[in-house]
Amino acid sequence: MILTASHSLGAAYESTAAASAMASSVTASATSAASEPARSVRSAIYAAAPADAPAGGIAGWAADLMDSLGAIGAGVAIALENLFPPLPSEVILPLAGFAASQGKFSLLAALLWTTVGSVVGALALYWVGGLLGRDRTVAIAARLPLVKTADIEKTEAWFERHGTKAVFFGRMIPIFRSMISIPAGIERMPLPLFLGLTTVGSLLWNSVFVLLGYVLGSRWHEVTDAVGLYSKGVLGVVALAVVAFVVVRIRKGRGAHRARS
Repeated sequence: MILTASHSLGAAYESTAAASAMASSVTASATSAASEPARSVRSAIYAAAPADAPAGGIAGWAADLMDSLGAIGAGVAIALENLFPPLPSEVILPLAGFAASQGKFSLLAALLWTTVGSVVGALALYWVGGLLGRDRTVAIAARLPLVKTADIEKTEAWFERHGTKAVFFGRMIPIFRSMISIPAGIERMPLPLFLGLTTVGSLLWNSVFVLLGYVLGSRWHEVTDAVGLYSKGVLGVVALAVVAFVVVRIRKGRGAHRARS
């Protein structure tokens, strides 16, 4: 009986020790996970990307900015996107939303700093337009082939009628979202009005794509693919308009030359 009791006590002790060891292991794992830094944005996008997705590029560059500066990095990327339109906002904004979903920074910070970046970039181009001024713009246009002073005057008249709508809705059109700030500066649109229209228009555009990236998570690149088609469509329309302008202007020039002859 004594042996049996001793055996039972020993088994109970071993069970208690095993349970204690397991609890210590779980606690240690939890502590280690809590102390482990969050995975970088770059490693997260590569882990979530399809196997054939290229490494680096705009997404990798933007991810490095967000890893270094957090949400401010997303704002810097968007400010540069305004100054250099070939940088696509349809990559940067959903990526910022994805980074927020991974806990790199908050969703509110992503919306705030990307909008600040949009306004800063637009304001820089507004100042470029202001420094350029109407006289320099007309002088430059006079040196361009196929462009006439009358074209500048027509553009000015159009901007006087539709400038507020152009600045607001232009923030939602690729290429134009950057370029529209220059004529606003040339025409000396009141700065408070320009800032208000740019801020609201940018907030709407940025919010849509940041939120989509946040909701889609690892599938954030689907937003880039879809909006990329929209951007290409806009560029196609612009290219056709330029070609049409050149063809019409050349024909008018030839017609005027024949009439003089």
